[in-house]
Amino acid sequence: MSEERIFHITEEAARHLRELIARRDPPPAGVRLATRTAGCSGYMYDIAYVDEPGANDVAVEEAGITLFIDRESLPYLKGTVMDWREDRFETGFTFDNPNAAGLCGCGESFTVEEKAD
Repeated sequence: MSEERIFHITEEAARHLRELIARRDPPPAGVRLATRTAGCSGYMYDIAYVDEPGANDVAVEEAGITLFIDRESLPYLKGTVMDWREDRFETGFTFDNPNAAGLCGCGESFTVEEKAD
């Protein structure tokens, strides 16, 4: 029986995160990944250094990176794969989110279907 991952970081994305973390003095405890209400589709990804985890954070160890995901964002991020993309048109982190019901035209924000209880 396989264990469902809360969040997955590809090796390429982990390499870039490790480089960013190594540049920071003092090094952070990890990286917070959250969603916030913004953009034309409803939610945007928010990435920030974490010096001290919050009481509402869930710690996830993935690819040598400690991620802190706040409990409010967890349902929107569960099962997401974070990757690094570098091509002629864009460079940065990308997210393959199974919870996203749609994306805005520019790809900066996403929407989710609210589930009825």
